[in-house]
Amino acid sequence: MLKNVVAVAIPGVHPFELGVACEVFGIDRGDHGLPVYDFALATYRPGRVRTNSGFSIDVEHGVDRIAQADLVVVPASGDHDRAEPLPDSLLQALRDTVDRGGRVLSVCSGAFVLGEAGLLDGRRCTTHWMYAQRLAREYPRALVQPDVLYVEDSGVVTGAGTAAGIDASLHIVRQEDGSRVANAIARRMVVPPHRDGGQAQYIARPLPAPEESPMQATLDWLQNSLADEVTIEQMAAHALMSPRTFARKFQQETGTTPYEWLTAQRVLAAQELLEETDMTVDAVASRTGFGSAATLRHHFLKRRGTTPQAYRRVFRGAA
Repeated sequence: MLKNVVAVAIPGVHPFELGVACEVFGIDRGDHGLPVYDFALATYRPGRVRTNSGFSIDVEHGVDRIAQADLVVVPASGDHDRAEPLPDSLLQALRDTVDRGGRVLSVCSGAFVLGEAGLLDGRRCTTHWMYAQRLAREYPRALVQPDVLYVEDSGVVTGAGTAAGIDASLHIVRQEDGSRVANAIARRMVVPPHRDGGQAQYIARPLPAPEESPMQATLDWLQNSLADEVTIEQMAAHALMSPRTFARKFQQETGTTPYEWLTAQRVLAAQELLEETDMTVDAVASRTGFGSAATLRHHFLKRRGTTPQAYRRVFRGAA
C-alpha cells in the first residue's frame, strides 16, 4: 500500500515536473474521502535548492528521508552535463528503495538519474523523446522505449516529458488505490485519467471539455446514460445542435468522435465495476451499455490489452 512518498529536488530541478509530484501526492484530499500520503521533499544537500527557472526552494530533508518512502519521485533536473556525478548516498538510496520492494518514478529527463544509479539496466524505460537516443547511448543496457508515455518494469517507473509525469503518477495511484481514487484525483486536477500513448496500457481518454462549454452539459448527460443506447441524433438534440454541427464541435472540444468518447467512457466504467464490485461480466456489460459480455470483451481487449476477467484478477485487490 502506498503511504509514504518522497520527491527528490536535485539542483536545477524543473518546477513543473517537481510540481507534478507535489500535486498528485502532496495535497491533503482527505475531506473528499481520498488517501492522504505522507509526502516530503528531499535532497542530498538540505537547504536552498536552485531550480532551473531561476528561483530557489527550501528543502528540509536529506537523503535519509528516502529510507522511509514507498515511492521516490525523481523529476527532471539540470542538463545532465554535471561536472561531478551525483553523490553515491543518493544513488544508493534509490537502489535501496527498489530492493526493499518500493518504487522509483522518474519524470522526463529524471530517467538519467535512475540510469546513473544503475536502475535502468535490463529494464524497459522511457524519457522525453528529445533525450531518448542519448539515454540509450549513455546507458546501453537500458531497454529504451521512446514511443510511450510511461512504462513500469520491476519497480522502476519512467515517464516521458512533463505532463506524462501526471500519467505515470496516476498509473501508480490506480495500481495502489484503485480507479476510483485515481479518477477522483484526475478530476480535481482537471486532467484525463488516461491518455493514449501508443500502446495498450496507455489508454485513450479524451480531455474534458471546458466547464463553461455548452458541450459540457451533454457530456455530463452521456456520463449518466452509459447504460442506454444513445444515437448521434439524440446527442445533438440534447446539445441543441444539428448532428453535423454537433459532431464537428464535439471533435473540436474533446479531440475525438462522439462514438469513440462514449465507448471510452463505457470501458472506464466497466473497469471500475470490475475492480470495485462482484458483479458478473454480463451484468457489468449491461450496466455500462455494451449489452453482452462478448461486446464488452471486444472493446475492453482493444483498449486495455486484456480481457475483463483477466483485468479483474489483477486489479480486484487494489480496490
